[in-house]
Amino acid sequence: MKPLFLIAISLSLSLSSLAQAKVNWMSWEEAVEASKTEPRLVFVDMYTSWCGWCKTMDRNTFANPVIAEVMNDHYYAVKMNAEMKDTIDFNGYQFVNPRPKGKRSAHQLAASLLENKLSYPSFVFLNGKFERLQIVPGYKSPQQFEPIIRYFVEGAPQSVPYEKYMQTFETRLKKKPQQAKPTNN
Repeated sequence: MKPLFLIAISLSLSLSSLAQAKVNWMSWEEAVEASKTEPRLVFVDMYTSWCGWCKTMDRNTFANPVIAEVMNDHYYAVKMNAEMKDTIDFNGYQFVNPRPKGKRSAHQLAASLLENKLSYPSFVFLNGKFERLQIVPGYKSPQQFEPIIRYFVEGAPQSVPYEKYMQTFETRLKKKPQQAKPTNN
């Protein structure tokens, strides 16, 4: 009975830690407010409701415990629908969707952050003053995404070029064990 109880407890703890592995998403306005008291890096996930790769990023990459931990510890993570209809006041400007009804169109803030390179998903890295550091387009697996998000925390502040940073990067993601190749005996 005791071993079964210990197995149940350990399984329960494992499942609860997996359930907690999620990015704490904010709205743009929440990130701006939070930055006033504690400036930190800002990460903007630019998505659309019709984007399949955006949904895959949510399922595969943003749900990864290591990715969620880095994002939550070092970034204000903003999830922004690039076709939203909301009006956003920022830095003395009012950003709107030029076609709030009918056909799809990019929101002015999304277009500005992406330098009008509207592909989804795209990710925008900003410093604590909301100045753009980098735009990273396209789906990224957890293995591809981890060095990118760590670079802006560990490499960029020290002015280490990304290529040099990658030479010393060590992943915290669990590696899948290699399967033995069958032998032809």
